[in-house]
Amino acid sequence: MSREEFMQRMTETVGWGTKQEYGELFDKVDVAQDGFINWDKLTSFILFALYEKDERAKATVVPAWKDFEFLPVKHKDTIQKVIFLKSSSRYLTISKEGLLGVWGENLKLQETLPITSDATKLKHLWVTSLVSLENVNKIAVAFTSKEICFYDLLSKGEFPCQYKLQGLKGTPICMEYWYDPLDANKSVLSFGDITGKVQAIVFTTALISLFERPASAHEDEEAMVTLSWEELLSGYHKCCYTLQHNLHHGDWVRQVTYNASLDAIISSTTSNTHTMVLAWREKSKKHLKMTSFNVAEGIHAFDYHSQLNLIATAGINKKVCLWNPYVVSKPVGVLWGHSASVIAVQFFAARKQLFSFSKDKVLRLWDIQHQLSIQRIACPFPKSQDFRCVFHFDEAHGRLFISFNNQLALLAMKSEARRRAKSHKKAVTCVLYNSVLKQVVSSDVGSTVSFWMIDTGQKIKQFTGCHGNAEISTMALDANETRLLTGSTDGTVKVWDFSGYCHHTLNVGQEGAVEISQILVLQKTILVMGWER
Repeated sequence: MSREEFMQRMTETVGWGTKQEYGELFDKVDVAQDGFINWDKLTSFILFALYEKDERAKATVVPAWKDFEFLPVKHKDTIQKVIFLKSSSRYLTISKEGLLGVWGENLKLQETLPITSDATKLKHLWVTSLVSLENVNKIAVAFTSKEICFYDLLSKGEFPCQYKLQGLKGTPICMEYWYDPLDANKSVLSFGDITGKVQAIVFTTALISLFERPASAHEDEEAMVTLSWEELLSGYHKCCYTLQHNLHHGDWVRQVTYNASLDAIISSTTSNTHTMVLAWREKSKKHLKMTSFNVAEGIHAFDYHSQLNLIATAGINKKVCLWNPYVVSKPVGVLWGHSASVIAVQFFAARKQLFSFSKDKVLRLWDIQHQLSIQRIACPFPKSQDFRCVFHFDEAHGRLFISFNNQLALLAMKSEARRRAKSHKKAVTCVLYNSVLKQVVSSDVGSTVSFWMIDTGQKIKQFTGCHGNAEISTMALDANETRLLTGSTDGTVKVWDFSGYCHHTLNVGQEGAVEISQILVLQKTILVMGWER
C-alpha cells in the first residue's frame, strides 16, 4: 500500500485523525523507505510501540512505604477532617464531638482542645467540617447547628472564637478555603449543605478583617462577633460578598472547592444527575454560570490537577474517571481495577500520579500518563461495611493519612536513596541527536545503544550486543536520520533502522580488528576513519 493510499484508507476507515498524521505514521512504519508498507509491517510497528509504552510504564517511579501505622488519637467519635498548617508545621484533626487534636511535625500529639459552639452543647449537634484560613491564621469549623465559627490560632491556650456566622439555610457538611498567594487579601470560603446549596464567601480585605466589626467590638478585640447569613446576603459587610447556586436540587453536597486555575467553584454529589457542577462568575454579572457532569450512580469525591487540566472522580460504580473540565459528554480516561465503590481520590501532583481508595479498604496508585495501576495496598482496617473515611495526602512530607471512624492511620514514604544517576552500566562512547524523532541516541563500551525522549528524559528502547562483545567506538546518522550507523573496535560498521533491524554489515578491517574513530555519511558513500593506516 502506497503512502497516498494508506492515508486515504485510514482516514475513511478510522473516521478521525488527519491525513497529515497518517502520513507521519506511514513514514515511521516505512523504515526501509520503500514507499509502500504491508499489514505485517504495520502490526509489527504497533506491537513494538506498545512494548515501548509498557517498558516506560515499568520505569515509572513507584513510592516505597514504611509500615502501616496507627496514630495514638484521643478522639472518641468519627474523625471529620485532617489538615496541615504550613505556617506552623502542625497537623490538626477534628472529630464529630468537637475535639481538636494538635500534632507536631514529628506526629506527636501536642494537645487536644474542645471546639464547641453554644448550640453544640446539646448532644445531638456535631462538627461537620474544618478548614484552615492560612493567610489570616484562623480555622473555620462547621456545625450541624447551621453555624460556621472562626477561631484565632495565634492566641495562647485555647483558640478563641472571633466570628460566629449563624442562620445558614442548610447544615454545611463540607468546606474548602483558598487564598491568592500573590494577594493574600483575596480569598474564598466555599461550603455545601444538605439541601443541595453551594455557597461561597469571597473576602476582598482578609488581612484587615474578614467581616465588619461593630463599634462596640473595637473596644474589646477579643470579643466574639455574631453575624447572620442574611447580613452577608444584604451586602452589609463591605469586605466580602456571597455567591451561591442550587443546581444539585436537594442532593447532599459531598465536596466543594474553589479552583483558581479554572476560576470556578467545583462541587459534587452522589446523584447521577448534576453529579459534578462547575460554577463561575462572569465579569460584571451577579449570577453564576454553570456546567454539569452526569456520572452514573454518582461520585464520592474529586480532585483537580492544574498542569494536566484533569478532574479525577471517585465513582460509586467502582470507576475512577478522568475528565477534561471543558468536555462534559464523557471522560477522557477511565481507570479500572477497584472491586468496590471508590470513596476518595487525590493527585500526587509532582509525579502526575493519582491515589484512589475504595470501600473494601484497598489503596491504588495510578500512573496518569499511561492510565495504569502501578501500586496496590490492602489497608489493615477492621472489617466493617459502614464506616467514615477521611483521606489526606501531605505531598511535601510524603505522608498519607487515612481515617477509619475514630482511628487515624499513617502511610509514610521511605526517603529515596539519592544515588548518582547512571544512563549506562558501562562507559558512554558516543551521543547523537535525532531531530526527526526528537530522540537522543547513546552508546557504550558494552556494545549497547539506548534511545531517550528529549522532552521527558525517559529511555524508550535499547539494543544490546550490537557488535557482540566489542565496544562501540562511534556512531552516525544518515542524511534523512532514518538510519543509524555504528562503528566498533572489531573493525565493522553496521547500518540499523530504528526498529533494531541491521540492514548491512561493512567489514572495514578485513585483515583484523581495527578501531574506528569516525563515520561520515556522504551522498553515495560512507567514509570511515580510524587509528590504523
